[in-house]
Formats: sequence, structure tokens, C-alpha cells
Amino acid sequence: MDFIGGRGFGIKYLYDELRPGTDPLSPDNKLIFSAGPLAGTGALGCSRWIVTSKSPLTGTYYRSSGGADFGAWMKFAGLDMILVEGSSDKLAYLYIEKGRFEIKDGSDLWGKNTTETQEKLTQVHGPHTRIACIGPSGEKLVRYASILSSRRAAGRGGMGTVMGSKNLKAIVINANGPVKLPNPREFKELIQEEVAAHRDSPISPEFPEVGTLNNVETINAVGGFPTRNFREGTLKGWESLAAREYLKMRERDTSCYACMVHCGKVFTVKSGDYAGVTSEGPDYETINMFSAAIGSTNIGATVAANALCDELGVDTISAGGAIGFAYELFEKGILTTKDTGGLELTYGNHQAALELLRRIANREGLGEILAEGVRRAAVRIGKDAEDYAMHVKGLEMPAYDPRCFKWHGLNYVTSNCGANHCLGYADQETFNAPFPRIVDRYAEKGFADITKFNQDLSAMLDVGVVCVFVGQQMRLPPPLYCKMLASATGIPPFGIPPFLLQAGERIFNLERCFNIREGFGRKDDVFPLRFTTMPLQQAGPSEGQLIKDAAGMLEQYYEVRGWDKDGIPTPRKLEELGLKEITEDIAQAV
Repeated sequence: MDFIGGRGFGIKYLYDELRPGTDPLSPDNKLIFSAGPLAGTGALGCSRWIVTSKSPLTGTYYRSSGGADFGAWMKFAGLDMILVEGSSDKLAYLYIEKGRFEIKDGSDLWGKNTTETQEKLTQVHGPHTRIACIGPSGEKLVRYASILSSRRAAGRGGMGTVMGSKNLKAIVINANGPVKLPNPREFKELIQEEVAAHRDSPISPEFPEVGTLNNVETINAVGGFPTRNFREGTLKGWESLAAREYLKMRERDTSCYACMVHCGKVFTVKSGDYAGVTSEGPDYETINMFSAAIGSTNIGATVAANALCDELGVDTISAGGAIGFAYELFEKGILTTKDTGGLELTYGNHQAALELLRRIANREGLGEILAEGVRRAAVRIGKDAEDYAMHVKGLEMPAYDPRCFKWHGLNYVTSNCGANHCLGYADQETFNAPFPRIVDRYAEKGFADITKFNQDLSAMLDVGVVCVFVGQQMRLPPPLYCKMLASATGIPPFGIPPFLLQAGERIFNLERCFNIREGFGRKDDVFPLRFTTMPLQQAGPSEGQLIKDAAGMLEQYYEVRGWDKDGIPTPRKLEELGLKEITEDIAQAV
């Protein structure tokens, strides 16, 4: 009851079962797929699924979230979790049907992309099949390989890499529901309330139309659109990438199981170098990584990059961050055409970026180095390349500049997964959301509690498992969410918002303790040097912004968390959260 489901189950099992110091790519690492109590129930936007493991990219705890129908199918099959351990001698896949679990030979799937893999397995196992699989990047252990279900990715942290290290190509579920509920009539009434809340939300009319595309305009307007490897805050000519330009290419909308938001957009490029390329997406992050990071405004290139990342099974943010890193090294002369295999990594050259992406996925040439992530790549390249590696704890930075959004930036620094924007997204800064209160995005004092609130709220929603676009942006009011959890499980305390928010705090602290046990601490809660030494340029209202007191921000945060000056949860805090049993673990680790 303390961990509820989804993300809670993931960290509880990982902490209890994984021996400290385990190599993330060894057979001993665990790969945990978990669904939440609301998956498959018809609750809107609540059927996502969580993958938990020790990350091969960061070495930390990691949680990645996927969409489409796979979470609902887990529940239809009667599963809250799938725990994968060990490894296969040859490429295999796991087949689940009617309580039966079978490891099947997947040798004929070797090298197939994610679309080919899912099409092949659906042909074999029938139309009631849903699949989570890796592409060639996962097979070749690119450290930020993703897991795809349909065209939705559990993208970050290398969960597809862990899956590849186990020679597991796919998990296939054949099921047909439904999920049994203690009180179906009551739950149906709560879903009707949820539908009404969606329709009444001030952002609901626009979001289904454009998804995250409007962020391109919004984030450029405030000067936080990372450009040229986080040197500048706006991209000249960004108007070519505005929502209205993508909508000219829209073929249709898509959604995950039982969701009325329909945020997925399928685009087909109409003209130019990439005419005919179709992709579900890109979303905001991918647009930035394959435009501003390489100084390009070619809209077709962003669609083509998204399609290629999905087919190859690679995280768009980490891949784009690695490529943006390489472009700056090329500009500085640290990399030359001898190092790049003839590629001219000059700003604006989008064709070179797409070719470098292919080489990363196949571990060819410079791609072999960049496939390790920017932290490891910088060490291998040398020549002060580490000064240009934009990451936190080894995870490449998302598309919000921390000098413009300072408390969102503090979330990156203190996140248990590294620089992940979804785990504690700061609507208060990016969109001036007033809940729980307005935030000054340039201040360096007084808002550490907002970072904590956002992180705990994210963990609370991740037990559902609720999509960030539904939950954290308040289309699903927290009291209603709690009522739905209580009704779906028959556990009355789940209906109390403070109980659930404390569960989120408990989950976040256990994740922190996992990392402490692995040797992480305050020394790892740091911004890349650029954000504390180089003022933001070409950034409109954020021109000249710099993080001046990172240590002070961190100390404020540790205080509101109830942690000590080294970022360690105190025995008092652990006892307050019902985690007293791990106090000795943490004492020994430090």
C-alpha cells in the first residue's frame, strides 16, 4: 500500500532486489515493467507503463515511461509487473497469454527495426497482441536505446539498452480484457467527472490540436530555447518550425489507450530533401534537438530524425544532444573531418546530422563514441571536450535552458535520473501556471519548495500511471485522481490527496537512497559548467542570465526536503516516510 503501483512498485523492487554496484549491462541487473491501478480501466490518460532499472547511461536509478496500449494490455493479462532478470543465450522474446509465459526464439527478428518487429510479431500472434520491443540500437547496446510500443517510446536512460543486454527483443502480450473493478458503477461516474474536467480545462481546446508544438514559439519567446549546444536561447528563423507549419503536414491524430487528448500527430513531409517521410511526431523536445542544436530550421529534417530514432529505437533527446555536442566540437576544431569520417558538422547541415544519427545507432566511426553518451564521449575525445558536454549525472539535457528556468533547472540537478524534464516539470516557470503559486523564473531564492512539490507530484501521478499532459498540467484534478485510485483498488486511503502526495515523496526519497547506495551524492547534483560561467546569449528577455548561486539553491532544496547538507535523507525524514528499515543501509553507504 505504501508504493501503490507503477513507479512505486518499480523502485521498491529494484531497491530490494538489486545488489549495490551491479553492472547495468550484466545479467544481474533487473528490468521491471510496471502498470498502475488505473491502466485498462477506461480512465482517460492513465494507461501508461513504467520501465525501471539501473541505467547503463547514468549508473543511477532510472524510470522511463511509455504510452500506446501496452500498459492496458498488461492489466488485461492480469499483470501489475513483469520482472526480467538474467539473459538469454540467443535473441529471444517473451510471449504472454492467458497466464502462460513462454520464452520464444527471436533470431529471425535480429536487426529488424521497431516497426518491422511489431508487424512480424502481430502476424504471428494475432490482432489482440500488443508489443514492447527494441530496435537495432538496443541490440548494439547504444547506451540511450529506447523501448517502443506502437510508435510510443519509453525513451530515456537506456532502458532499451538493458533489454538488449538480456538478448530480449520484445515482450508480447495477447489479451482481451476487461479489468475487473470493485465498484464498476462508481468508477464509471468518476470517469464522467474526468471527461468534464478535461473539457473544462483552459488548455484542453488547444492541446489536442497542436500537442507540444506550440512550445517552439513559447520557449523562444522567453529565451529558453537551447541553441548551438546551450549557448543561445533563441533560434533565428524558428518561425519555420512553428506549430502552424507542422500542421500543414498533418495526416491524422493518434492517442494512447482511452485518452481524449489525441496529442500524437502523424506528419508527412510534402516537399524538399525529405519529401515523403512520415512520422508520428516530432514533439517539442525532438524538434529542438534536431534544429536548434545543429543550427537548422529545416522542418523536414526534424520529421525525418524523429522517424529514424523511432525505427532504430534510440532516445531523441540523448541522440540529439550528442550530435549537438559533436557540432560544437567540430566548430572548435576539437573534431575534424578525419574524426567524423568525412562529415562536415557545420551549423545548418542537417543531412550530416541524420547520417551521424545512423552511425550512432549502428556504432560506426564517430557514432561508436557518441553512442556512449556525451559524458563518456568527452573523456574519450579529450582536448577539453568535457567543457562542452551538456548533461547531469550523464543524462543529456532536455530542451529548456536552466538559466532561463532556474527552478526547473534545479529539478534537473536534483532529479534521481539526471536531467529529465518530465520528472518534476515546472509549469509554473514555462507557462506561468499559478498552482500552487506563481514562480519568478529568474530568482535564486524562495522557490525550492516548488521544485520539491513538482517532483513529488510527478511521483504521485506515476503510480497511476498518469500521462504528464493529463496529470501534471491539471486536466485531472488531484482530488479526482485520488478518488479514482480508491475506487479502482478498493483501498480507501488512496482517496486522500495528502496520503498520495506523501507516497510520491516516499518514492522520490527511496530513489535518492538507491543512488546514495550506488555512491551518488551532493557531488553529482551539479549543473554543467556552462550554466554557471557563461551568460545566456541571443535570449530576448533572458539575455545575460546566469546561475550565480547554484550552491545556495541546492542548500535551500536540501532544507525543504529534510535532507542534510550533503543531500542525504536524515533518519528522521526516513522514519517520517515509513522508510526506517533502510536507515542502516544509508549510514553504511556514506
